[in-house]
This record gives sequence, structure tokens and C-alpha cells, in this order.
Amino acid sequence: MEWINQLQEAVGFMEAHLLEDINYEDVARWVHMSGYSFHRTFSLMSGMTANEYIRCRRLSLAAQELQQTDISVIDAALKYGYETPESFSKAFSRFHGSTPRQAKSGGAPLRIFNPLVIRITLEGGTAMDYRIVKEEKQAFLALVRSFPCSIINDDSDHSIPDFWGENETQAMIGKLVQLRSKGRRDIYGLCSPKRDDDDTFRYGIGILVDGETDADGVEQLLAQGCTLWETEPAEYVVFKCMGNDGDCISETWAHFFREFLPGSGYDQTELTDYEIYRDQGEEGLFCELWIPVAKK
Repeated sequence: MEWINQLQEAVGFMEAHLLEDINYEDVARWVHMSGYSFHRTFSLMSGMTANEYIRCRRLSLAAQELQQTDISVIDAALKYGYETPESFSKAFSRFHGSTPRQAKSGGAPLRIFNPLVIRITLEGGTAMDYRIVKEEKQAFLALVRSFPCSIINDDSDHSIPDFWGENETQAMIGKLVQLRSKGRRDIYGLCSPKRDDDDTFRYGIGILVDGETDADGVEQLLAQGCTLWETEPAEYVVFKCMGNDGDCISETWAHFFREFLPGSGYDQTELTDYEIYRDQGEEGLFCELWIPVAKK
């Protein structure tokens, strides 16, 4: 349950520093997590990002103070982290449905946003199928790009699907899979949080490089800008993502945090996780999700 304690410590840190210039990276450092892992875990568990939580808490407190004290709108804007009254008013109105001046006058509809408490809730005896697999060091030939951590679990952001589409249009994914024999043309979606002192993560679209991969073709694609992505020996928990689109991946991640981790005896490790899109997968399988773990 250590990760649950970490998230509650994160909430405590945010509450203690709401009026300071903090963001999710500051919180992640406080609980000794990478920005990538913290952002993903917090947003999946709470349904919002840490930055959204901070913003909502500030706007909720600002409304209370405007109603209950003689603070001016300008002073409230500066106190709660806004550079101008205009930016404060815009955010305030979007959150509450009324302006700061209306809140100050009284009678305006306002929203309250209370501090978050992280708990495990029992939602019924749901069976979750998985398997544990040990893998030695692996190498992948991949098309790689860096993305901001802020897009993780953001349903409105299409950067990664667009990355897939871009490489399909340019026939780069086709060139990758042609280096593998028929029936073994699995495609990997690689995701690495290991970006020290950075607010980005790397995502790659690739194939496994082993004795069955065309070595000459690998060299040619490396010369065209592909990357050799290597992973260390690791133990993985593997889940089947069943569905018609990528929503099943987010759902599986949520089940991993809410159902698997609390009672499994494993912790997630800071290594590459990946999806495998099988060349010959079973009916209804969108992909497999491989998450690196270690026994506690």
C-alpha cells in the first residue's frame, strides 16, 4: 500500500503549499516519484491531474475568501496564483459559473472543492486475469518522439494517436514490420519514464530486434532516423486489453492501480512499459499491456 501512502502524502504537500508556485513535478519530487509515474498514477486514481487539483482547490478557497472577508478581487488574484485580475476572473468564471465580483457581492452560485482523500474502496469481487513474465535484456527498433508528461491520461489530447497516424501515412511502420517474418510482426508501443530533470517522456513505435529480424534492414532504418531502444532484464505483469479502441488501455491501467497493486505483493518499477499489438492475436484483443514490476 506504499503507493497509496505516497498519493496521500502528495495531497498533503499540495494542501500545505497551495499558495506557492508549485506544479505536479514539485509534488512528484516530494514523494520520490518520477514526474511521469506520479502524473499517470495520480490522474488515473483521482480522475484529474495534480495541476487540475491545485487549480480547483485554489479557486474554491478564493471564492470562500471573497465571500467571507474584505479581500479585493485584485489581491485575491495575486494570492491564488494569477498574474492579472483578468486571468483570475476568466478561470474563476469557468470554474464557478459566476465572476469574482459577483461572488464578492453575495448570492452568486459557487462550487466547493474539498481536499482529496485517497482510499481503497471495495467495488465487488472482480476477477482480473494476468500473468507474470520474466524477460531478459531486449532491443527494439523504434520510431521515437518525446511528449510532455501533461498529456498522460488527457482524453482531449491526440498527440500519440497522431504520431501513429503520421508514421502510418509515411509508411514507416510498414517498413518496420517488413523486417520480421509473417506471423511474428508484432508492433510495440514503448513508453519510458526515465527522463531525469525533464517534464517529458519518450514514446516509441517499434519491433523486436532479435535473431529473426533482418539485420541489414535494421541498419538501413537506423540510418533513416530510427532508434535502437534497449531494455534491462525485468519482471512484467501482463494484462490483455480487450476492446475496439485505446480506451481499454486506460481502463486496464486503472484496474492495475486500483485492483492489482493493493493486494498483489508487487510494486511498479521505473522501467519501460509497453503495449504489444499482436500480428496474430486472439479475437477481441486490442493489445497486451506489459508493466514492469518487482516483489515488495
